[in-house]
Amino acid sequence: SLARGAEVLTVDGVDLVNDNTQSGINTLNAGLFPAAANESHTFEVRDVGAATTRTVTLVSAEIASQPVQNVSTIATTTGTVGYMLFNDHLATSQAALLSAFTQLQQAGVSDLVLDIRYNGGGYLAIASEVAYMIAGLGATTGKTFELTQFNDKHKSVDPVTGDVIVPTPFYTETQTFSTTIVGGDPLPSLNLLRVFVLTGPNTCSASEAIINGLRGIGVPVVLIGSTTCGKPYGFYPQDNCGTTYFSIEFRGVNAANFGDFTDGFSPFNSPTPTNAQVPGCAVADDFTHALGDPAEARLAAALGYRTSTSCPAPTALARIRSANPLSAVDGMLPPSPLRQLRILSRLRSAR
Repeated sequence: SLARGAEVLTVDGVDLVNDNTQSGINTLNAGLFPAAANESHTFEVRDVGAATTRTVTLVSAEIASQPVQNVSTIATTTGTVGYMLFNDHLATSQAALLSAFTQLQQAGVSDLVLDIRYNGGGYLAIASEVAYMIAGLGATTGKTFELTQFNDKHKSVDPVTGDVIVPTPFYTETQTFSTTIVGGDPLPSLNLLRVFVLTGPNTCSASEAIINGLRGIGVPVVLIGSTTCGKPYGFYPQDNCGTTYFSIEFRGVNAANFGDFTDGFSPFNSPTPTNAQVPGCAVADDFTHALGDPAEARLAAALGYRTSTSCPAPTALARIRSANPLSAVDGMLPPSPLRQLRILSRLRSAR
């Protein structure tokens, strides 16, 4: 098996870094992106802290995504802090989120660190549920989570569907996404006065809606990491002679009518701040510790900020990554556009 931070040096005998031949590239692609299940590929890797390399053989297989992971509590002298890694706003994440927030509610956490550094988005309804489970009934009752906004010619009716435009509320119950995922169960809530969010350039769309939606009702969000991807806009895909067009048609705004974060949300001390600055710290991704480890750089910075409201000094790596938001930053290539979405509903298109 491979742990976070392991360096891949060769794939099926081809140097991952230095081989630029077409045959070498073909071999690398075949090994890193297998076309079918049950393919075997050999990798030479160097584990974190290891002086030598080792060889592992991996077999491709179809696996079920686990969008919610590493739910845990961290004891501090100023209260119990909850942590969870949330990677995708999939319909299947709803049950896992319900379980995670129930666990943290029963633990009586006084703060939450929500790790969405790799979360490209998905169902907007899931984002609304998460925001409610953070803030609770008192802060969200009667409030708008997000409003779909077209131009000034279409203020009240969706010009594509003909539906009256209705704001997405802060959902207090689970939603129905299919015949197998039935809603109507009451959601737990932590009733927190703030939330710490770990972010990166792959924090996108519905994930950004959590940040924007909470800020719209005055719930402070502390952003630890790097600038988010910047995707407040949306579209309905249109097919034409075998080509599908995705023209921007609307944006999502919060209860304060803010949705102008095209360049992403950035921490206050980011070396390349955007117009949508959020209290918090620019901290490079840390591949020497497991996600959820209190010593991991971003989580450690969030825990420190809780009591000091101060940030660690940005590293040179953090400055380089913040200045190049569209490159292979934070150790992870930007995901497919299909994983950078706000899905309005099961029968309506993604954005």
